[in-house]
Amino acid sequence: MISTMSNTDAVMDIASRPPTVFVAGQGSWLTDSDGRRYLDFIQGWAVNCLGHSPRPIIEAMAKQAEALINCSPAFYNDRMIQLSDMIAGHSGLHQVFLANSGAEANEGAIKLARKWGAKHRDGAYEIITMDHGFHGRTLATMAASGKSQWEQLYEPKVPGFVKVPLNDLAAVEAAITPRTVAVMLEPIQGEAGVFEATIPFLRSLRALTRDKGLLLILDEIQTGIGRTGRLFGFEHAGTTPDIMTLAKGLGGGVPLAALVAHRDVCCFDYGDQGGTFCGNPLMAAAGCAVIEQVTQPGFLARVEQAGGRLTNGLRVLSQRHSCGEVRGLGLLLALDLKCDTAAAVVELARKRGLLINGPRPDSLRFMPALTVTDAEIDGMIDILDTVLSDVMPA
Repeated sequence: MISTMSNTDAVMDIASRPPTVFVAGQGSWLTDSDGRRYLDFIQGWAVNCLGHSPRPIIEAMAKQAEALINCSPAFYNDRMIQLSDMIAGHSGLHQVFLANSGAEANEGAIKLARKWGAKHRDGAYEIITMDHGFHGRTLATMAASGKSQWEQLYEPKVPGFVKVPLNDLAAVEAAITPRTVAVMLEPIQGEAGVFEATIPFLRSLRALTRDKGLLLILDEIQTGIGRTGRLFGFEHAGTTPDIMTLAKGLGGGVPLAALVAHRDVCCFDYGDQGGTFCGNPLMAAAGCAVIEQVTQPGFLARVEQAGGRLTNGLRVLSQRHSCGEVRGLGLLLALDLKCDTAAAVVELARKRGLLINGPRPDSLRFMPALTVTDAEIDGMIDILDTVLSDVMPA
């Protein structure tokens, strides 16, 4: 048995963490320092799209580490070029800036939109974003987010973000002024509790932004790379943004993100954007391995099938335990509990070997590996069934 590591004093206390210390993972399973295994339906918040320690990423990074780990971002490297070509080719957009985190990619999107506004819209800089949206934890991306608990935190934050309700096209149109340069949103608001931007709203928003000469920025950090059953969430609406951001699943577990844009929007001058580790070949090699796997024939169809099985299982539990709706697409789903018991459900589930997330007091979120098996889905449903029986009010 692996010895328990319990002294966490040196770890900065920025989250309420259980005492469990994880030391290993394989596929849909994590193992703690006492040797106990847990079925993981969080996967690093939709990060480990191929599961824990997947062989394609291990092999790609080991091979790359033998050749080249890093060189200055002032030079091209072969994996940077390969991954950028893959993302551009699959997305229909044209140029890619590789970064290290979703917040960094979104910060880059904000900068790019403002630079474009300075050049093409008489200095316009404001970006319309959505209530309850989440775009990261830098000062600018926190300001762009619509989390009420952040409104007075770290003031003064970056100005220039106007909030409107999701799926309210009239509110978007009313918020447009000569200062507006873009509209920015997530196809599905994951951190808010898995709320979808409807297909009619996305299509109408695309038409509106084109009519008004504005940019459409889609934050696909949680929805991208197969999570919804399509490679990108915007594909469900059959439309394409001007700027897209990716992270989480793109690296399959390593720090990797991307700012992706149409060639007509790409207007950074030399020195405007950069980063010491941006586009490093080791992380880019992992991204190439991820996209190679997710674009294999049948992979995304299997994600849709697994998502349907998980959705159906959650609906059965909802009916059995008097819960509410099941929200989301593919393998990004939420269950409305209709009461503020999410924290208790998450805690008891962990004690019984299941890891799930409660993004709201009344909701559970499910983000398993895209490679999750039917047996693992059924096992999760069985454990959650017993937990809900013990926690939900009679």
